Amino acid sequence: MFDFDQYLGFLAFLGILTLGFWLMIFLVTFVIPYWVGGALIERLKEIREEKKAKRLNA
Repeated sequence: MFDFDQYLGFLAFLGILTLGFWLMIFLVTFVIPYWVGGALIERLKEIREEKKAKRLNA
């Protein structure tokens, strides 16, 4: 069915596919929400500081 070289190539393909799958799961469930959440928190802090500066200057 498979020569030894083809078998090793197939195993390498499966390994790369599996690593890519788990990397995507990790990025979608942890990294991207963490990044977006942090950006939102920082933006809200900036908005609050702008409002506070306007109140003090007015």
